[in-house]
Amino acid sequence: MNSVELISALTTSLTYPDLLFIVDKDIAVVAIPASKVADLATELKTRPEFAFDMLTDLTAVDWLGKQTPRFEVVYHFYSTSHNHRLRVKAAVDEGQPVPSLTKLYSIANWFEREVWDLYGIKFARHPNLKRILLYEEFKGHPLRKDYPYDKRQPLEPETWPVRELQVQMEEGRKIHRP
Repeated sequence: MNSVELISALTTSLTYPDLLFIVDKDIAVVAIPASKVADLATELKTRPEFAFDMLTDLTAVDWLGKQTPRFEVVYHFYSTSHNHRLRVKAAVDEGQPVPSLTKLYSIANWFEREVWDLYGIKFARHPNLKRILLYEEFKGHPLRKDYPYDKRQPLEPETWPVRELQVQMEEGRKIHRP
């Protein structure tokens, strides 16, 4: 099924209000309100005619000053049985939580944590929404367009739990590190 056929099938099968269907660079794209993301993903995964069993990517776009709402959360789905792809875009206001997809796709856990860490977009009912790339004391979200590029972050002391043991082992072995 090519992208145009997939869009046609989605248009006739899905009855959500405010859906926008387009084909962009030979990829089927659906724009949906953020509150409906989990419902749509459930249908896309469970309906055999679609069978989108893989969430290949989840990211965000910051449209500061270019469009409203400010953020867009972008999901990339793939069907291994039908070999077709779908991009789902959900517009999100600042501070608006997006439903989590961790119950449907286990990989969403890491993807959603990354989006939270870098953009500050929260996911409702996420089991462990905390930083994944940056340290916990980091202030702000660095991929937001309003994050100051020259902002200094506090340096944290090395907190490796067994640092003292590591030093003792290195001294005992007389390891030379250049």
